[in-house]
Amino acid sequence: MHKKLFIPGPVEVYPEVLNAMATPMIGHRTKEYADLHGAVKTKLQQLLYTKNKIFLVTASGTGIMEACVRNCVNKRAAHFVCGEFGERWFGISVANGKEADKFDVPLGKAIKPEMVDNGLKTGDYDTVFITHNETSVGVMNPLSEIAEVVKKYPDVLLIVDAVSSMGGVKIEVDKWGIDVCLSSTQKGFALPPGFAVCSVSNRALEKAKQVKNRGYYFDFLEFDNFDAKNQTPTTPSVSHLFALNYQLDQIFKEGLEKRFNRHKELAQICRDWVRNNNFRLFTEPGYESITMTTADNTRNINIAKLNEELGKVGYMISAGYGKLKDTTFRIAHMGDTTTQELRELLSTMESIIRVC
Repeated sequence: MHKKLFIPGPVEVYPEVLNAMATPMIGHRTKEYADLHGAVKTKLQQLLYTKNKIFLVTASGTGIMEACVRNCVNKRAAHFVCGEFGERWFGISVANGKEADKFDVPLGKAIKPEMVDNGLKTGDYDTVFITHNETSVGVMNPLSEIAEVVKKYPDVLLIVDAVSSMGGVKIEVDKWGIDVCLSSTQKGFALPPGFAVCSVSNRALEKAKQVKNRGYYFDFLEFDNFDAKNQTPTTPSVSHLFALNYQLDQIFKEGLEKRFNRHKELAQICRDWVRNNNFRLFTEPGYESITMTTADNTRNINIAKLNEELGKVGYMISAGYGKLKDTTFRIAHMGDTTTQELRELLSTMESIIRVC
């Protein structure tokens, strides 16, 4: 039995998206491919409210996280961490031999603008790395407010992991001054995993020219050279691009504001369910994720057993991440999820919990 996925990625992929992915293959150095590549870039610029370059990359989101480290850090990186994926990004900087410092908060808490300001006042850093939506804890950091702080430091690049927020919430790249905004396809875009996208500012490209040892596969300057021809330096996953092009059309057909509001409505439905069923939201009030919800397991239910029973009727949610595996559980409501689908899941969970 197929389990309908309500996990923070990969999310449920609709049959019509899979059908688009099965479009007959074309050569990646042909005009047909260049037309497809160009169309996807233009639509992503609209989605992100940006005129910045858009790079299309065959990799997971982690690949672009590493690309940002390799291309954008020349002095010292400031990593603002509120969960496991921010921790991973800091680890990537260290693994690549970059000078880096970590500014973290207790799990469930958000990164505040004043924390970023205090870190940057030292003048030690040329890059800020932040996870917009941290799925390990269900925190959505106040990105627009943080971006305003970073603007006070004109020599500092702002690099944003929007893997689990892009496509679900409004991200105004140009207005906020984001230098690199990255995502991958298996979350807000509701595609299979294996492909990533990012917007890259001219400032970031100029910075890359000053950085040695940018690597080969993820060199932003090579991306830029091939982007001029609507191509990629290495062979792309053409199938993902067919599906992404289709899905972007569906996103605009729904309407951006309607899509963003749908995600807000889904989040509210899920939060209300958590409270009404005598659980507690794990996340600091006011900073709850819009694309997924993390519940504190205050009733001490057997989360593994709950998921096992859900699987028997065709659903799957997530246990907590890392240290929070047994003390929290997570419900994703991103991508193409409808209010009816979420209500059906929550109703089923309620029935199972009564007898668990």
